[in-house]
Amino acid sequence: MDSYAQQGELVPTGGGDSIPLVNRVMTVGRRESCDICLKFPNISGLHCELSFRDGYWFVRDMGSSNGIKVNGARTLQRALRPGDEVAIANRKFVVNYSISETGQAALEKVLAQEEGLRSRSLLEKAGLVKPKDFDDDDDE
Repeated sequence: MDSYAQQGELVPTGGGDSIPLVNRVMTVGRRESCDICLKFPNISGLHCELSFRDGYWFVRDMGSSNGIKVNGARTLQRALRPGDEVAIANRKFVVNYSISETGQAALEKVLAQEEGLRSRSLLEKAGLVKPKDFDDDDDE
């Protein structure tokens, strides 16, 4: 792992010590080999991964049993805004970090793309039906 200056921290919402985010990619899980070791039975051995890319943090579930949530919504992966709440199983943390203007622009672009994907039905995503807002002039 490439170590670099701290780029933020995970702050437990129920109190406790903050966890510094000191690598560009950090694994979270119950295993001793994880960068962030959380010794709780409902945390998977390798639960999720935090990565710092283009100036913002990103979380990805690594096939855990109890999943991850961002701001209360279950997700497999998600870009994180400063102040977002990340629940790893039922352990909640706030991600705190500073973001540059270019990082903010990259983050907002990724979040807008993610929101666009979430707002489409599975059939639309598969190309089996036209999007509801599709403008078809042939019907006139």
